[in-house]
Amino acid sequence: MSILIKVQSEDFDQGDLHKSLSDNKRDGAIVTFTGLVREFSAGDNVIALELEHYPGMTQQLLLKIAEQAKVRWSLGKIVIVHRVGYLPLGEQIVFVGVSSQHRLAAFEGAQFIMDYLKNQATFWKKEHFEHSSKWVEFKQSDKHALDKWKS
Repeated sequence: MSILIKVQSEDFDQGDLHKSLSDNKRDGAIVTFTGLVREFSAGDNVIALELEHYPGMTQQLLLKIAEQAKVRWSLGKIVIVHRVGYLPLGEQIVFVGVSSQHRLAAFEGAQFIMDYLKNQATFWKKEHFEHSSKWVEFKQSDKHALDKWKS
């Protein structure tokens, strides 16, 4: 397994995913990122986040992002797990992990994957509050994060 992509409703085990990145002797660096459902958004208290996706397209877009990162930084292994469905406060949403021979490539590769994932993967988020809910709008800061990789 060089690239592992999963889109799932069930939770994931960070330890197992990390272990899957570290089972080769070629790479000396592993970088992981885990995103969680957070409590605060625009002054309201979030109780849950609901994620929807376009199944066939989402998997292919995540694979394309991973393949671009693998080539650009000569990454060894890449793991992307993204959850969908109704996720209560504090739940894990996304795991991105990469291995490489050197730490700089691992850090940059993981950040590239997250920046592209936030901008190009077909996920839609709805924040749930105690008495209401709203769709999350695209953030300009996410676009700016993506722009740095285009130069």
